[in-house]
Amino acid sequence: MSRLYRMLQKVESPLFLFVNIRWNRSALNWLFHALSLIAGATFSLCLSLIAGLFAPQPWSHAGWLAFASIVLSHIPVAIAKRSAPRLRPYQVFPQTNTNRRPLKDPSFPSGHTTAAFAMLTPWMMAEPRLIPVLLPVGIGVALSRIYFGLHFPSDTVAGALLGTSTALLLSLWL
Repeated sequence: MSRLYRMLQKVESPLFLFVNIRWNRSALNWLFHALSLIAGATFSLCLSLIAGLFAPQPWSHAGWLAFASIVLSHIPVAIAKRSAPRLRPYQVFPQTNTNRRPLKDPSFPSGHTTAAFAMLTPWMMAEPRLIPVLLPVGIGVALSRIYFGLHFPSDTVAGALLGTSTALLLSLWL
C-alpha cells in the first residue's frame, strides 16, 4: 500500500501544497474551521439524532438515515486507518500549515469528509433543491482538511465516496 501512497503523493502534492500554502488567509481559517466542526463526530451525530427524533417527515427519516450512515461509514474508516496507515501531509512536508493540534492517527481516509457526506447525502436525497447549498458544504469540509494539512486530496475523495455510498446503500434498506 505504501507504493500506492507514494505514487498518489507525487500526483497530488502540487494540489495539496497549493491549497495548504497559497490559500492561507485569515478569513479562510475561520470558514474552514467552522466547516471542520460541522463534520466532527459530536456535531454531525447530534444534529442527525435531533432531526431523527424531533423533525417532521421527510426530515425525520433523513435524520435517522444520516445518523446510521455516519456510524456505519466509520467502520471502514477505522479498518482502513489500521490496516493501511498513511502519514498525514504535515508529517511528509515540513512547510505544511497546520491547525493548532494536528491529528496523529493515519490520514487515509478522511473521517471528517466521510461524516460530512454521510450526513449531507440523506438531506440532499430528501430535498434535491438543497443540493446547490449542501454539496458545497461537503466539498468545503474536504477542502478544509487539505487546507489544515491533515489530509491529501485522495484521502478526502475516498471519504466523500465512502460517506455518500454508505448513505445511498442504507437508503435502500431504511
